[in-house]
Amino acid sequence: MATTRMDLDGRLIKPITICMIGAGGFIGSHLCEKLMSETPHKVLALDVYNDKIKHLLEPDSLLWAGRIQFHRLNIKHDSRLEALIKMADLTINLAAICTPADYNTRPLDTIYSNFIDALPVVKYCSENNKRLIHFSTCEVYGKTIQSFLPKDSPLRQDPAYYVLKEDTSPCIFGSIEKQRWSYACAKQLIERLIYAEGAENGLEFTIVRPFNWIGPRMDFIPGIDGPSEGVPRVLACFSNNLLRHEPLKLVDGGQSQRTFVYIKDAIEAVLLMIENPDRANGHIFNVGNPNNEVTVRQLAEMMTKVYTKVSGEPALESPTIDVSSKEFYGEGYDDSDKRIPDMTIINKQLGWNPKTSLWDLLESTLTYQHRTYAEAIKKAMKFKVGLVISDVSLGGALFCETVGIAKFCQESF
Repeated sequence: MATTRMDLDGRLIKPITICMIGAGGFIGSHLCEKLMSETPHKVLALDVYNDKIKHLLEPDSLLWAGRIQFHRLNIKHDSRLEALIKMADLTINLAAICTPADYNTRPLDTIYSNFIDALPVVKYCSENNKRLIHFSTCEVYGKTIQSFLPKDSPLRQDPAYYVLKEDTSPCIFGSIEKQRWSYACAKQLIERLIYAEGAENGLEFTIVRPFNWIGPRMDFIPGIDGPSEGVPRVLACFSNNLLRHEPLKLVDGGQSQRTFVYIKDAIEAVLLMIENPDRANGHIFNVGNPNNEVTVRQLAEMMTKVYTKVSGEPALESPTIDVSSKEFYGEGYDDSDKRIPDMTIINKQLGWNPKTSLWDLLESTLTYQHRTYAEAIKKAMKFKVGLVISDVSLGGALFCETVGIAKFCQESF
C-alpha cells in the first residue's frame, strides 16, 4: 500500500471512510480490493452477501487489518443505514437489479431496487452533507438517434447520431408495454433526483454510467453459484455455455453492438473519482472503452476462440444458435442498437483512458472462469447424468448395456 498519495492537482490525499452499498457484488469486490491494496482508506462494506469479498475479511489480512468492516444488511428496511452513512465521508451506491432477464420478469422489483430503494441513500447523504458517488447505467441513453434513420441514410455513419455524450445525448426509450425499459427509466429518474438535490440542496455527487464492465467474478454461473434457472448478463451467459460445451445463444441473431471495458481499467476510473472530488463533483461520467466495439455475434465468436485457447478443449462444430428475444427474455423485450461512449468529459476531468484490449480482457476473464468453474460443472453434469440413468433403470423404460446408456445420455444432453 502506498504511504503517500497525491491527487491530480498535486495535493496530499487524506485517508477517508467510505460507506460502500453493494460492496459484495462484482464491481464492489474489485473496488474493495483496490482500496485495500493501494490506499489508506477505510471501507464500511454493506451487502446481503459477502462471498466475493471473503478473502478481504480474513482476520490475518495484516495489510489492511481493521480497514474494512462488513455489515450484513438490506437497504430496503434497515435502520442502521443512516448511521453508517453518517460515519463515512463518502457513500458509494452500487446496489441494483441490473440483469436484462429480470427487467421483463421482475419489472416491479427492478423499479423498486433502482429508484425507490435508492431514495433513502440520496436523502441521508443530502441531509448529512455527505458526498455521494452513485452508479447508474449506460442504458439511460436508451436507443440511438441512428436507429430511427432510414437504413440507407448517410447520416447513419455520422458519430453525432450514435456516440453517446453525457451532456447532450437524449434518452430515448421504447413504449410503456416494453418492460425492458423499466430499468433504464428507474435509473434515469434517480439520476434526475440526485442532480436536483445538487442544484437545490448542495449535494456533492458524481454519477457513473458504466458501459459493460466485464471481468472475473461477474454475475454467476447458473446452478453453481447462482440459481439454476437464472439468466446472467451476456459474458456470464456465454461463459456458462462454453463451460458446459453448449452452443452460445444469440438473441435475435446477435446483431446488437456493444463496447466492453475491463473491470480493472474501470476501477482505476472510480478511484480517480474518489480521490479527486474537486474534479469529479457535479459530473456524470461515461466509463467504457469505445475501442472494444463488437456485435454480440462477434463477441460470441471471439469468446469461443479464447476459451479454446485457455481450456485446451476443441470448439463445437456449431458453436452458436439463434434464438428470438421473445423466446429468450419473454414478452416485452426491446433493445438498443448500439452503445458507444464519448470519453471527452472523463478524459478532461480525470485524465482517464481505458487500456485493455477486448482479446486480453476476455483471455483474463475466461482463464478465471475455467479455473474457478470447470471442475464444478463437470461434477454437476455427471450427477445429472447419473440421475437420468437411475430414473431410466428404475422405470424400466430402457434396458441397455453401458454403450447404450452412454449413447442415450449423449443424445439427451
